[in-house]
Amino acid sequence: MKDASFTQSTSDGVALFVHGFLPEGRTTGVVQIVHGMAEHGARYARLAKALTDAGFAVYAHDQRGHGKSIPRGHAPGHVAVRDSFGALVRDCHELNRALANRHPGLPIAMLFQHPKDIVGCILSASNGAPSLVARGGRLLTRAEKIRLGGLGKSPVLHKLSFADFNSKFAPTRTEADWLSRDTAEVDKYVADPLCGFEVDVQLWLDLLDALDLSLHIPSNQARIPKDLPIFLLAGDRDPVGENGRGVRRLYDEYRRAGISDLSITLYPGGRHEMLNETNRDQVTSDILGFVSRVTASA
Repeated sequence: MKDASFTQSTSDGVALFVHGFLPEGRTTGVVQIVHGMAEHGARYARLAKALTDAGFAVYAHDQRGHGKSIPRGHAPGHVAVRDSFGALVRDCHELNRALANRHPGLPIAMLFQHPKDIVGCILSASNGAPSLVARGGRLLTRAEKIRLGGLGKSPVLHKLSFADFNSKFAPTRTEADWLSRDTAEVDKYVADPLCGFEVDVQLWLDLLDALDLSLHIPSNQARIPKDLPIFLLAGDRDPVGENGRGVRRLYDEYRRAGISDLSITLYPGGRHEMLNETNRDQVTSDILGFVSRVTASA
């Protein structure tokens, strides 16, 4: 595996660090990885190794306010003063187009909001239409923005999200037991200064608005190409996906939207980070099988 990291300048002037990994031999396809909240792209190097061994180029950028994309002198967790979610989506698509220029003619698997530019999508630890509790969280988040401002950090929101997820596994050993059954992986996360931080109130608000007002609206889901392969994977004890119930709701939403190439795997006992779980070799194999299939048929 060869390093191919670089810095990507966005259309609004933000410098994003992109972790790049290339195979030693011929490149047959490209996989674009988007990490989650309060972590960074370097955590996907193990998956990248499996993919590059199979001939894929792999790229995982540190999202705004995360990892090496945090501006010097700034605290982690700030994405934008408004429309944080939209900024993150635009970043993903701009990088997607940059990767297409770096690897002309090769199929790219991953990016969801612009499905015409990809040949397949994997959604890990996702959820369906938000519950009433999540919608109530929007009201609380708006109140926290009034109290703290958009750039403020809210211990209340952190407690109702990350801390609440962890409480499902009481008695707990760390504040991150909800991530994995593998204690060594949990300890690595806890020890990483670029993981587990609180994010701005504005990011919480924009994310909850997107979940409730955009991502799960049937008219928006109808824009997804009906033949786009989508693979939903999650642990059946992931609190983010409501122990699988939310993932199944999302599967049903996509079925109703007419997606024809749709698959779902809920791994028994798995928590939030399936790539860092005790059965991660099986998860990696399933991802590799999906990516190989969709790029070969592109």
